[in-house]
Amino acid sequence: MNQPLLRIKNVSKFYYHGKKLVKKALIDINLDLFQGEVVSLLGVNGAGKTTLSSIIASLNPPTKGTLLWQDSSIYDDLISYRKIIGFCPQQQNLDTNLTLNQNLIFQGRYYGLSTKDSEDKTKELLTKFELHEYANSNVKELSGGYRQRFLIARALIHSPKLVILDEPTVGLDPQVRHKLWDYITWLKKERITILLTTHYLDEAEKLSDRVCVIDKGKIKIVDTPDKLILDLQKKNLEEVFLHLLEEEPKHEA
Repeated sequence: MNQPLLRIKNVSKFYYHGKKLVKKALIDINLDLFQGEVVSLLGVNGAGKTTLSSIIASLNPPTKGTLLWQDSSIYDDLISYRKIIGFCPQQQNLDTNLTLNQNLIFQGRYYGLSTKDSEDKTKELLTKFELHEYANSNVKELSGGYRQRFLIARALIHSPKLVILDEPTVGLDPQVRHKLWDYITWLKKERITILLTTHYLDEAEKLSDRVCVIDKGKIKIVDTPDKLILDLQKKNLEEVFLHLLEEEPKHEA
């Protein structure tokens, strides 16, 4: 396999109240992400999925460990690293005082694109995501599904190499979910790496090249959905997931 786009090395995240340790959210996470693959983070609520995705998005520093991009820690040059990532958060944070056009152009200028390049990219993305007829509409006029579609478009304005999608289809109707799956498949064809956090096991099985199951802050397993289903002799990824979480942890010597 090619050189990883990003390497997560020995990352831990601990939370303290004063000097008292309150929670170990992540413990010694090691994971490589490669160009053009979809990797899904799976786990129950509180397992550490969103914490890990926020660390990869550089919004939350690890307590220990680091992330390597081009063989150097991202913390050596965060500005350059942030130019190669696009982040679609779980909580929608669109500016509802602006139109779709204004939101995208502003985002493009924020990432250093010229006004013309921002305008050109805005038109391209609104067309690709079938939002062009709403270009001059206020964001608050969009339905939940269209807002989610627009969030992904906004994350692509600066042509990132890695896109982080944190629960992008939660609460959406099945038809809308499947439409967003089409866009994720398109991103993969464009050789964009996708880190997908999801509770929908059918979604992960359909879209993922690999899945990473996290339990109690630790990686339990990383592999392709097909291989996990075959090795564990299950019907689908949902059965695999339930089986893995039912396994008794091994006692450390």
